Amino acid sequence: KGMIIAIGVAAAVVSIIVYLGIHSLVPVNGNSPVFAAPTNTFIKGTYSPQSGYTFVSQSTSSGRNSLPIGYNSPTITLKQEELESIHMINEDTSSKHNLNIDAFKVHTNNLGYFQSQTITFIANKGGSFPYYCTIHPQMRGLVVVQ
Repeated sequence: KGMIIAIGVAAAVVSIIVYLGIHSLVPVNGNSPVFAAPTNTFIKGTYSPQSGYTFVSQSTSSGRNSLPIGYNSPTITLKQEELESIHMINEDTSSKHNLNIDAFKVHTNNLGYFQSQTITFIANKGGSFPYYCTIHPQMRGLVVVQ
């Protein structure tokens, strides 16, 4: 009897792990898991007396992003139907920041100092779409899907 209970508990634990693993592969604007590696963009929220509150690119200039590392309010260039992960980190010691792209249902939490969040989505429509911080409206950038 004890062996049957142990097997049942083990099966339940494995089922939960499998469910959570598959669920983590579903993009925020998708309905089913995507078994592909996303491209990655790294953005940080910062403040400086010279430029104020801004998003700053931390991604390498591999030809995909149109602006170099360190550029304020970077443009993120994607291919249509591309799976994208945006990694947002707040490096502002005095304020929270978030990142939102309404067109793709991308909305991070309000991130405190040195907190980060990754959001994965599918660039499922072409065009130019703004991204922004709801806390600091001057923090804006553009996602261009070709």
